Amino acid sequence: MTWLGALSAWRGYVGGMARTEDPRTAPPLRWGVIGTGSIAAGFVDAVRRHTRSQVVAVGSRRRDSAERFAAARRVTAHPSYRALVEDRQVDVVYVATPHSEHREHALLALAAGKPVLVEKSFTRNAAEAREVFAAAEAARLFVMEAMWTRFLPHVAALHQIVEAGEIGEIVSLRADHGRYVVADPAHRLYDPALAGGALLDLGVYPVAWAHDLLGVPSAVHAVGQLAETGVDGQVSVIAQYGPRQQASLFTTLWAQSPTTSSISGTEGHVRVAGDFYRPTSFTVTRRDGRVWTFTQPVDQGLQYEVAEVARCLADGRTASDRMTWQDTLDVLTTMDEVRRQIGVVYPGEA
Repeated sequence: MTWLGALSAWRGYVGGMARTEDPRTAPPLRWGVIGTGSIAAGFVDAVRRHTRSQVVAVGSRRRDSAERFAAARRVTAHPSYRALVEDRQVDVVYVATPHSEHREHALLALAAGKPVLVEKSFTRNAAEAREVFAAAEAARLFVMEAMWTRFLPHVAALHQIVEAGEIGEIVSLRADHGRYVVADPAHRLYDPALAGGALLDLGVYPVAWAHDLLGVPSAVHAVGQLAETGVDGQVSVIAQYGPRQQASLFTTLWAQSPTTSSISGTEGHVRVAGDFYRPTSFTVTRRDGRVWTFTQPVDQGLQYEVAEVARCLADGRTASDRMTWQDTLDVLTTMDEVRRQIGVVYPGEA
């Protein structure tokens, strides 16, 4: 085949890549939101702008917080989390409170008979996650961790090219997520009581990214520095997968990092633009010299996990095939081990 013929064939391959299904095609749901922070606000915006679902209510432990959030978005305000989950207008609950509260609020929603989407990290540790999943299994209700990255178009395309062997066998994966957060003991990310620290809030993305592409590591080696409050301020992780695969993962509260990822294989490598966990692009560079870029502009991105929940509920499923209960447990088990190695224990943990 001529060079021009090979290029034409390659363009045909790229043009034929599967596209992620439009979230607007998913069945509509009526959402109730637990929590009134910025994550909850972004979720409401994504639901309204990019799906057929609607957010109908919000709950907070503080009446004034619920009322302010609700007034700005024209939804019902509930002065307690219990009132929110017991609202008959709510089909499904989204938990957007600090990590320390996820277990309690997920169990509250399940006890009220409501399926639930729980913001990442799902719980503080794997033991708490098992408790939530056991309750969901007993009640035959849907539960999923809100690891929205797994449902984004560039991630679906990345899996396609990796599974097609376009970069050969993966040898190395690198990913980072760092944000500069002022060292204020009152900030939730510096508060041990709220399960603060870099790992559960930021580092979960690189860890889950490596799990998604490489699976469960056979060994984990971590080093970290703690903030004055005792939470992890910065962590580096080397994860090993078999005889010649490694992942190098980094997270910090003390600097804005590139928040990119690279995946190197025997036939080429992929560079995923920052922020790698949000809707973005990636460039493939093959060992034979061919280079191409995947891009599919997407506004926001949370709508894809919203659509996944809607489709799962419509199909009568209690779990997502793309973000399974075992996936959540595997990631939390890895993070439990990382915290054990660097010496981070939250109040109330064994």
